[in-house]
Parts: sequence; C-alpha cells; structure tokens
Amino acid sequence: QLQLVESGGGLVQAGGSLRLSCAASGSIFSSNDMAWYRQAPGKQRELVARILSGGRTNYADSVKGRFTISRDNAKSTVYLQMNNLNVENTAVYYCAATRGWGSGGKFYWGQGTQVTVSS
Repeated sequence: QLQLVESGGGLVQAGGSLRLSCAASGSIFSSNDMAWYRQAPGKQRELVARILSGGRTNYADSVKGRFTISRDNAKSTVYLQMNNLNVENTAVYYCAATRGWGSGGKFYWGQGTQVTVSS
C-alpha cells in the first residue's frame, strides 16, 4: 500500500515562493507516475503538474513558467516548486501517485497541504 505525505504548505504573500514535498513509502517509487493536484474552495480538484516515471513533465497552462515539478527517486520524494504565487493559487494541494498514467490504475492520494496566498 503506497502512502504519501505532503509538507511545505503555508501562508505566503503574492509574488512569493513555496516548495511542496511529498514523501512516498510502501512501493517502488521510481515506478510510479507522480502528480500534484489542487482544490480551491468551491471548485473541483484539478491537475497542476505531473512527472512520469521516465521523467517527462506536464503542467496546467495556468502554472507554466512559474511551477516546477521534480522527483528524487533516491529519496522517494516529489517536489513542487512554486514561484511568483498569486491569490488564485490558494488551495489545498494534494500529491498523487499511480502506475501507468491513463491505464485505469488506482490513484493514491496524500492528505493534502494548505497553500494560502495573500494579496
């Protein structure tokens, strides 16, 4: 059973930066496709960025050029570096993992970490 634990959220002023971390355990991390999702109040959960097991990355249009997803397989950790944050980025950010993205495999979720951006 894969377990995911996020950290690094908090309160930051607009224009600031945060780095989220997600530590995984219970599975061969390097074989998993990893992703960050977010859910703002009253909105659906949305994909922010993903990094496949082979290293390919994809981003939501709204965060391209500001957010960077990366992974350290030796530490079983995925990161989300968020720069130039704005109030629209306020949300609970969730780490997710799956095998073979798009194959219908199970998704595992972390508990979420709150990111609040003040104006």
